[in-house]
Amino acid sequence: MLLSISIREFVLISRLDLSPGEGFTALTGETGAGKSIILDAIALALGGPADRGFIRVGADQASVAAEFEAGAGHPVWALLKAHGVGAEAGDTLTLKRVVRTQGSARGFINDQPVSAALLAEAGDLLVEIHGQHAASSLMRPSSHRRLLDQFAGNDALLAECAGAWQALDAARAARETLKAEQAAAREAREWLEASVEELERLAPQAGEAERLAEERMRLMQAERVQEAVSEAEDALAKGGSEAALGKAARAAERICRLPGFDTGEGTLAQTARAAAEAIERALIEVREAELAVARLSALPEASGDLDAVEARLFALRAAARKYGGEAELLPARLEALRARLNLAEAGDSDLKKAEAAESAARARWHGAAHRLSEARRGAAGRLEKAIAAELKPLKLGRATIRVAFTPLGEAEAGAAGAERVEFEAETNPGAGFGQLRKVASGGELARVSLALKCALAEAGSAGTLIFDEADQGVGGAVAAAIGERFEHLARTRQVFAVTHSPQVAAAADGHLLVEKRAEAGETHLTLLDACERREEIARMLSGAEVTDEARAAAGRLMEDA
Repeated sequence: MLLSISIREFVLISRLDLSPGEGFTALTGETGAGKSIILDAIALALGGPADRGFIRVGADQASVAAEFEAGAGHPVWALLKAHGVGAEAGDTLTLKRVVRTQGSARGFINDQPVSAALLAEAGDLLVEIHGQHAASSLMRPSSHRRLLDQFAGNDALLAECAGAWQALDAARAARETLKAEQAAAREAREWLEASVEELERLAPQAGEAERLAEERMRLMQAERVQEAVSEAEDALAKGGSEAALGKAARAAERICRLPGFDTGEGTLAQTARAAAEAIERALIEVREAELAVARLSALPEASGDLDAVEARLFALRAAARKYGGEAELLPARLEALRARLNLAEAGDSDLKKAEAAESAARARWHGAAHRLSEARRGAAGRLEKAIAAELKPLKLGRATIRVAFTPLGEAEAGAAGAERVEFEAETNPGAGFGQLRKVASGGELARVSLALKCALAEAGSAGTLIFDEADQGVGGAVAAAIGERFEHLARTRQVFAVTHSPQVAAAADGHLLVEKRAEAGETHLTLLDACERREEIARMLSGAEVTDEARAAAGRLMEDA
């Protein structure tokens, strides 16, 4: 639903801010007042063509921003997420377009720059514009299959068909991959045999390379430890530190036994005792160092052959370089090469199994596609009748709309089934069927769209429908019928209609008057109250001079609506 629209410096509009309500809103005004400008502005915001001619004279740029509300399950959210646009379901959504005198036009969704293509794709999901110059999704054959499925309620069948197609696609890919791998393996059979033989001789084990690297490090460290211990033992043994300290300790002890030194408080006596104690501590430390070195030397030496460990580790690493990857991956590499060799030596049984699986998946898809086709053809008859019922009161009773099916081969078919669907029109009996846009005249196109939209009332995601002069060239009962259909659509959609028909305007919930103010040369929009609506409808009935009879007739139209 369109919540608001803001237009700046666009053709004859300097500034316009509008917050339309729900239901059906009519837009009326004199010819040339600027109704088409409003539609052009909306189309621009929805990703339509950008033209520098849209920029108001004297301005540097024109901009149009349209704010929408869309339900949590609306497809626009998935579209924006797929394109990396930061928008959360439940938030409002603002589409904006800026046309500049210098540089290219720019598009934004919630202030994030986007391409015109994405803006148009999002706009198509939010708004449908029906008119002789604006092609809605109903006019695009690419959307007709989706609309028929929505009319038929084919969600479950579509899901079944899509799942079957995905399974077929996976089975086809598996068969093609197996066939290609088998061919490549047979071509490389001689190399595979040599490689498997070499790796089987090497017989790499899981975790072996890591274990050998740790063993190598341990053995290398053990050698260095033994060398250092021997050096320490030699130094302690040859240094004579214990003997020298023992001799010094005895000499210090003799000093301390001299009369007066053992308990004397003098400086000499205290220093002598301190020296004796220090020598004693040093002697103890030396003896503890000798014991520690001896215990270190007595520990079991690291067992193992360093040369053998290194030879095995280096062989594993060389094989890893040759066959790619790390040494730890050699067992897995050997298994992979064995599998390829087995593939090269095997017969065609595996390939035949893959082909059988593909055939079974294809049969399941054909069954799902057939059920979907049958449902579509059954719904097509109901839809054609519903459209025919809508065409007659719209003065298009001689026209016929049919649903045409074009079978598709498997190469063109897919998750959505095995046929192309297109709505075709024949405006006069015997004239022949053709595409809606090519067969219907400009005056008929909006009414054909209205008939289709009424028949497909619940189909399509757009919450806002805009009809441009669907009442062109008709009046009286036909115009009243058009107004009734707008009212019907407005029960579930927001509907805007540009109209010159008082019967259509009288049926509206809201009424916007488009007028050009001569003094400023600008287009303005005014939301009319009940009295103003009656006056405007009276003008539409009587012309330039509004009479009391016209006002009375306008009142009756509003009461009857």
